[in-house]
Amino acid sequence: MNDPRTTRRDRILELLAAGAIPSQAALQNELAQDGIDVNQATLSRDLRALGVAKRPEGYALPTGGESGNPTGSLRMAARQWLVSTVTAQNQVVLRTPPGGAQPLALALDEAQLERVLGTIAGDDTILVITPDPRAAKRVAKTLAELAA
Repeated sequence: MNDPRTTRRDRILELLAAGAIPSQAALQNELAQDGIDVNQATLSRDLRALGVAKRPEGYALPTGGESGNPTGSLRMAARQWLVSTVTAQNQVVLRTPPGGAQPLALALDEAQLERVLGTIAGDDTILVITPDPRAAKRVAKTLAELAA
């Protein structure tokens, strides 16, 4: 069975992927309709951990960073969330603090780095898949440089 926090955060990301939500109360109501009860303090922590942006139209997923530059967003996410990188064949395993995998994976997906075939994110771990071991080493090096 999934961890309730992971389930809740995944649902928050799904809801925000569909469009901005005007307030935390509206987001709480959406979650409640799915049977997910959460108090305001926990929801605030979730939004912060997921890197959700508060915009004039409401809460939304972070997009592209400053000036719409996905690499800028990836740099910010890597600096905030990336703890370590390890390569294994054609894969890179990224470690983050708890709750950091989703926002970092989102930034990585939006950046569309060359040679990244896809990502799978849990709570504190991301699996990045590349076509070959050489690409995995390049991706790991790029992410480490962005985080520095």
